[in-house]
Amino acid sequence: MNEDLEQNPSPITFESAFHRLEEILEKMNTNTVSLDESLLLYEEADALIAICNKRLNDAEKKVSILMKNRNGELMPGTDDKPMVQNFGSTSNQTT
Repeated sequence: MNEDLEQNPSPITFESAFHRLEEILEKMNTNTVSLDESLLLYEEADALIAICNKRLNDAEKKVSILMKNRNGELMPGTDDKPMVQNFGSTSNQTT
């Protein structure tokens, strides 16, 4: 399942990943899951945790940049929204 999450063309949202983690936890706490299924669920949960961590870190960086711009010089984009830095590059863009 780990590869499926990483290769999925439409990115999973934080909320759906978190919800799936809750489902996995409930299922594993029933003590009715086989060892093989437990390993598959653990791998899926590990991938979901990585996705959630990345989304949270990206959101934290974005908020940090917005706060810094507000404390310094607010740089509005063409849509009058604050410009934010794309984390994959050094150029600024609006969101």
